[in-house]
Amino acid sequence: MSKAFTKESDAADDDDELGALPPIPAGSKNYMTPRGYQSLRDELFELIDNERPKIVDIVHWAASNGDRSENGDYLYGKKRLREIDRRIRFLTKRLEIAEVVDPTVHAGSDQVFFGATVTYVEDDGTERSVTIMGIDEANSAEGQVSWISPVARALLKSRVGDEVALQTPGGVRMLEVVEVRYPEAQG
Repeated sequence: MSKAFTKESDAADDDDELGALPPIPAGSKNYMTPRGYQSLRDELFELIDNERPKIVDIVHWAASNGDRSENGDYLYGKKRLREIDRRIRFLTKRLEIAEVVDPTVHAGSDQVFFGATVTYVEDDGTERSVTIMGIDEANSAEGQVSWISPVARALLKSRVGDEVALQTPGGVRMLEVVEVRYPEAQG
Protein backbone atom coordinates (compact mmCIF):
# COMPACT_ATOMS: atom_id res chain seq x y z
CA MET A 1 0.00 0.00 0.00
CA SER A 2 1.24 3.47 -0.82
CA LYS A 3 2.33 5.70 2.08
CA ALA A 4 -0.06 8.34 0.71
CA PHE A 5 -3.00 6.30 1.93
CA THR A 6 -1.84 5.58 5.45
CA LYS A 7 -3.04 7.56 8.44
CA GLU A 8 -0.44 9.19 10.61
CA SER A 9 -1.00 8.49 14.27
CA ASP A 10 -0.55 10.93 17.10
CA ALA A 11 1.63 8.34 18.86
CA ALA A 12 4.18 8.54 16.06
CA ASP A 13 4.17 12.32 16.35
CA ASP A 14 4.83 12.06 20.10
CA ASP A 15 7.79 9.79 19.46
CA ASP A 16 9.26 12.33 17.04
CA GLU A 17 8.93 15.14 19.57
CA LEU A 18 10.30 13.12 22.47
CA GLY A 19 13.11 11.82 20.30
CA ALA A 20 14.42 15.37 19.86
CA LEU A 21 15.72 15.33 23.43
CA PRO A 22 17.43 12.52 25.26
CA PRO A 23 15.09 10.47 27.42
CA ILE A 24 15.25 10.92 31.16
CA PRO A 25 17.09 7.94 32.68
CA ALA A 26 14.75 5.40 34.28
CA GLY A 27 14.16 6.15 37.94
CA SER A 28 15.57 9.69 37.61
CA LYS A 29 13.90 13.03 38.03
CA ASN A 30 13.75 15.74 35.39
CA TYR A 31 16.13 18.16 37.10
CA MET A 32 15.73 21.76 36.06
CA THR A 33 16.91 25.18 37.20
CA PRO A 34 14.22 27.67 38.30
CA ARG A 35 14.89 29.71 35.14
CA GLY A 36 14.56 26.62 32.91
CA TYR A 37 11.30 25.62 34.60
CA GLN A 38 9.90 29.13 34.17
CA SER A 39 10.95 29.17 30.52
CA LEU A 40 9.06 25.92 29.78
CA ARG A 41 6.01 27.18 31.69
CA ASP A 42 6.05 30.44 29.74
CA GLU A 43 6.24 28.54 26.45
CA LEU A 44 3.35 26.28 27.52
CA PHE A 45 1.11 29.18 28.49
CA GLU A 46 2.03 31.12 25.33
CA LEU A 47 0.89 28.13 23.24
CA ILE A 48 -2.31 27.61 25.23
CA ASP A 49 -3.33 31.24 25.70
CA ASN A 50 -2.20 32.87 22.44
CA GLU A 51 -0.93 30.73 19.59
CA ARG A 52 -3.46 27.89 19.71
CA PRO A 53 -6.55 30.17 19.81
CA LYS A 54 -5.23 32.15 16.81
CA ILE A 55 -4.77 28.97 14.76
CA VAL A 56 -8.19 27.66 15.81
CA ASP A 57 -9.74 30.91 14.52
CA ILE A 58 -7.87 30.55 11.21
CA VAL A 59 -8.96 26.93 10.80
CA HIS A 60 -12.57 27.84 11.66
CA TRP A 61 -12.55 30.67 9.10
CA ALA A 62 -10.89 28.46 6.45
CA ALA A 63 -13.40 25.63 7.05
CA SER A 64 -16.27 28.03 6.51
CA ASN A 65 -14.93 28.82 3.02
CA GLY A 66 -16.08 25.50 1.62
CA ASP A 67 -13.91 22.89 -0.09
CA ARG A 68 -11.30 21.86 2.47
CA SER A 69 -9.31 19.50 0.25
CA GLU A 70 -7.50 22.31 -1.59
CA ASN A 71 -7.75 24.99 1.07
CA GLY A 72 -4.18 25.84 2.08
CA ASP A 73 -5.19 27.83 5.17
CA TYR A 74 -7.28 24.92 6.42
CA LEU A 75 -4.66 22.24 5.69
CA TYR A 76 -1.76 24.24 7.12
CA GLY A 77 -3.87 25.29 10.13
CA LYS A 78 -4.80 21.69 10.96
CA LYS A 79 -1.16 20.64 10.65
CA ARG A 80 -0.04 23.52 12.86
CA LEU A 81 -2.72 22.64 15.45
CA ARG A 82 -1.36 19.08 15.62
CA GLU A 83 2.16 20.46 16.15
CA ILE A 84 0.97 22.83 18.89
CA ASP A 85 -1.05 20.10 20.62
CA ARG A 86 1.95 17.74 20.48
CA ARG A 87 4.21 20.41 22.00
CA ILE A 88 1.62 21.17 24.70
CA ARG A 89 1.47 17.46 25.64
CA PHE A 90 5.27 17.25 25.68
CA LEU A 91 5.70 20.36 27.85
CA THR A 92 2.95 19.27 30.22
CA LYS A 93 4.57 15.86 30.72
CA ARG A 94 8.03 17.37 31.25
CA LEU A 95 6.77 19.97 33.72
CA GLU A 96 4.78 17.36 35.69
CA ILE A 97 7.95 15.38 36.41
CA ALA A 98 10.23 18.39 36.85
CA GLU A 99 12.37 18.62 39.96
CA VAL A 100 13.39 22.26 40.34
CA VAL A 101 16.88 22.56 41.83
CA ASP A 102 18.22 25.96 42.81
CA PRO A 103 21.98 25.98 42.15
CA THR A 104 22.48 29.16 44.21
CA VAL A 105 22.33 27.09 47.43
CA HIS A 106 25.79 25.75 46.56
CA ALA A 107 27.35 29.21 46.01
CA GLY A 108 30.86 29.26 47.42
CA SER A 109 31.25 25.46 47.26
CA ASP A 110 34.17 23.88 45.43
CA GLN A 111 32.24 20.67 44.73
CA VAL A 112 30.40 20.08 41.45
CA PHE A 113 26.62 19.77 41.71
CA PHE A 114 23.73 20.45 39.33
CA GLY A 115 23.83 24.06 38.10
CA ALA A 116 27.60 24.50 38.49
CA THR A 117 29.78 26.15 35.90
CA VAL A 118 32.90 24.02 35.82
CA THR A 119 36.21 24.95 34.24
CA TYR A 120 38.43 21.97 33.54
CA VAL A 121 41.64 21.20 31.69
CA GLU A 122 41.78 18.19 29.39
CA ASP A 123 44.86 15.96 29.31
CA ASP A 124 46.05 17.72 26.12
CA GLY A 125 46.02 21.13 27.88
CA THR A 126 42.74 22.40 26.40
CA GLU A 127 40.72 24.43 28.93
CA ARG A 128 36.93 24.32 28.72
CA SER A 129 34.01 25.60 30.78
CA VAL A 130 30.58 24.00 30.91
CA THR A 131 27.45 24.68 32.93
CA ILE A 132 25.53 21.60 34.05
CA MET A 133 21.83 22.11 33.30
CA GLY A 134 18.60 20.16 32.87
CA ILE A 135 17.91 18.05 29.80
CA ASP A 136 15.21 20.44 28.56
CA GLU A 137 17.24 23.62 29.04
CA ALA A 138 20.86 22.82 28.12
CA ASN A 139 22.13 24.68 25.07
CA SER A 140 25.53 23.52 23.83
CA ALA A 141 26.02 26.76 21.86
CA GLU A 142 26.09 28.56 25.24
CA GLY A 143 28.47 26.07 26.86
CA GLN A 144 25.71 24.22 28.68
CA VAL A 145 25.51 20.43 28.99
CA SER A 146 22.71 18.31 30.39
CA TRP A 147 23.34 16.56 33.68
CA ILE A 148 23.06 13.17 31.92
CA SER A 149 25.83 13.94 29.42
CA PRO A 150 29.06 11.94 29.79
CA VAL A 151 31.13 15.02 30.69
CA ALA A 152 28.63 16.14 33.35
CA ARG A 153 28.43 12.65 34.85
CA ALA A 154 32.23 12.53 35.04
CA LEU A 155 32.40 15.96 36.72
CA LEU A 156 29.51 15.62 39.19
CA LYS A 157 30.61 15.30 42.85
CA SER A 158 34.24 16.16 42.01
CA ARG A 159 36.04 19.09 43.63
CA VAL A 160 38.55 21.70 42.50
CA GLY A 161 41.89 19.92 42.01
CA ASP A 162 40.35 16.50 41.31
CA GLU A 163 41.18 14.56 38.16
CA VAL A 164 38.25 12.63 36.70
CA ALA A 165 38.11 10.08 33.90
CA LEU A 166 35.86 10.76 30.93
CA GLN A 167 34.98 7.76 28.76
CA THR A 168 34.96 8.75 25.09
CA PRO A 169 34.73 6.68 21.90
CA GLY A 170 38.44 7.40 21.40
CA GLY A 171 39.36 6.15 24.87
CA VAL A 172 39.60 7.54 28.39
CA ARG A 173 40.45 11.24 28.76
CA MET A 174 41.53 12.78 32.03
CA LEU A 175 39.96 16.09 33.10
CA GLU A 176 41.32 18.25 35.92
CA VAL A 177 38.75 20.47 37.65
CA VAL A 178 40.27 23.96 38.06
CA GLU A 179 37.24 26.08 39.00
CA VAL A 180 33.66 25.61 40.18
CA ARG A 181 31.19 28.53 40.17
CA TYR A 182 27.51 28.84 41.03
CA PRO A 183 25.12 31.69 40.30
CA GLU A 184 24.64 34.13 43.16
CA ALA A 185 21.24 34.28 44.85
CA GLN A 186 19.10 37.16 43.64
CA GLY A 187 18.20 39.18 46.62
